[in-house]
Amino acid sequence: MSFLRTLAFSAALAFTALLSTPDLTPAQASDFGTKDEAVALVKKGIEHIKAVGPEKAFSDFSDKGGAFVDRDLYLIVTDKTGTRVAHGQNAKLIGKNIAESVDVDGKPYGKEIVSKANAGQTGWVDYKFSDPVTKKVLPKESYFEPHAGYIVYCGVYTR
Repeated sequence: MSFLRTLAFSAALAFTALLSTPDLTPAQASDFGTKDEAVALVKKGIEHIKAVGPEKAFSDFSDKGGAFVDRDLYLIVTDKTGTRVAHGQNAKLIGKNIAESVDVDGKPYGKEIVSKANAGQTGWVDYKFSDPVTKKVLPKESYFEPHAGYIVYCGVYTR
């Protein structure tokens, strides 16, 4: 086979392989948490509070490399007033009150979480927030549960 034929054949083969390769994007679906995983993480967090006490649990939840941070899922815990006592993504937010938080559209999502949890409800609140994986503002839903004077929650980005 001549050099040009070999080159043409190799180029055609490479092009065919490229066309048959699955879509490879920087972030695949498995890179992101699901609603079921967010609920499971909240429940795991509550069990951890029961097992080791609030102080140790909150420290564990705030460890970005720890067992309570999974891809874009992480726990946040507030007291009944909404003051953060643990934050799995940004420890600088500990001590700040979520009840004052609004999303990019001005929705007071923090106040909604605190209000519903203090009424004994569990459930979901939707808002928009910056995704730690993609760094884009995306729709987000947070699942929350009140527990022993605290509110434990975890959000999932909807894509």
